[in-house]
Amino acid sequence: MSHDPTPAQLRQLSKRLSWLLRHAAQQEGLLPDPQGWVLLDEVLARLKAPRERVLAVVRTVEPHKQRFSLEGEWIRANYGHSLPERIQHPEAEPPPVLYHGTTEGAVAAILREGLRPMQRQYAHLTTDLALARKVGGRHGPAAILRVDTAPARAAGVVFYRANPVFWLVAELPGLCLTRHLV
Repeated sequence: MSHDPTPAQLRQLSKRLSWLLRHAAQQEGLLPDPQGWVLLDEVLARLKAPRERVLAVVRTVEPHKQRFSLEGEWIRANYGHSLPERIQHPEAEPPPVLYHGTTEGAVAAILREGLRPMQRQYAHLTTDLALARKVGGRHGPAAILRVDTAPARAAGVVFYRANPVFWLVAELPGLCLTRHLV
């Protein structure tokens, strides 16, 4: 007799799925295509998870973030990759203001040196101020940086839309960022 997974169990599986698809597919013997797509059956075998549970993760765990995409028998993480080949996202005109959540200790360096992807393929921005605050607070006191996108675009920054909430940039000059005061 199977039971429905708890929200905590689904969040844990979501973390494992994110790690696998964003960072460890090749080391775990999976063969992602250049856009990060992996056969769902291979992912299920590596995670030792039933299909219904993985599908529940895609549908229900923080659905506003749209972490994953499914197309037929293929699955991928939508953003946050550290894979060697850059995942392509559609270039798009961003909303007038985006936010980046970071730690208080990182603000001075980011404003001085700019926002870079660090160990990922892109730097992440969001339209959701509360989400930026939550992301920024994962490793210490949160700070929010504001991006006025028109001057950034004028400076040559290209914005990519990962989903309705997350936007990506290869990097963003510090001059395009200001501290958002709450």
